[in-house]
Amino acid sequence: MADHSLPQQIADQLRRDILRGKLAPGAALKERDNASELGVSRTPMREAIRILAREGLVILRPSRSPLVADPSLKEVTDLIEVLRALEMLSGRLACIHATPQEIASIRAIHERMVALYDQVDSLDMFEIDMNFHLSIARASHNTALAETHAAYLARLWRARYLSASQKRSRERVLRQHGTIVAGLEARDPEMAVGEIENHLEHLLINIADLFAARDAERAAEAASERGAIDGDPQTA
Repeated sequence: MADHSLPQQIADQLRRDILRGKLAPGAALKERDNASELGVSRTPMREAIRILAREGLVILRPSRSPLVADPSLKEVTDLIEVLRALEMLSGRLACIHATPQEIASIRAIHERMVALYDQVDSLDMFEIDMNFHLSIARASHNTALAETHAAYLARLWRARYLSASQKRSRERVLRQHGTIVAGLEARDPEMAVGEIENHLEHLLINIADLFAARDAERAAEAASERGAIDGDPQTA
């Protein structure tokens, strides 16, 4: 790891561990243990954790180890509602203000996704996907919008990664991205914004399904644990 960006590089690695589930929601982030595992000192590790806290992936606690965030469905859907408004506005402004070079770059990101979708690691593909959305926001040429969009997107990384990991979404995602690009190329805000809205609506549906499955799994685990305790003669 290069010294000049060590905290950011550590944050990038921890973010990947959170997205993959190696660091599970609700788990404590042991500063000393993680620093030792990555071969770094605790000072850059502490700063990396602060970076992730600003992104909403980690919850800081006074005098205690920080926790990997475990947001509720309501918290996630509230963020997605705001993100949807930001992305729709980004698409509308990008149709007006994006340069031909920026639109060509967005097209290139989409074509890279199409070419690599079934060939690269799911997390690598997810990062390409997020770059697609960030590039549209930057192409709005509205700095305040792009910065706000990036902040909200960061807070939704795990939820969006889990949604994107569902292979059943492949054809729809690529089709919707292609239509968004076509709308940008035609300078047609209704086409681009309409597909962005559809895209985020499906994200809401996927997230609701994921939380329902997670809650059912947790309920089953809790019932199993209660059954084990009730059936243990040592607890009688």
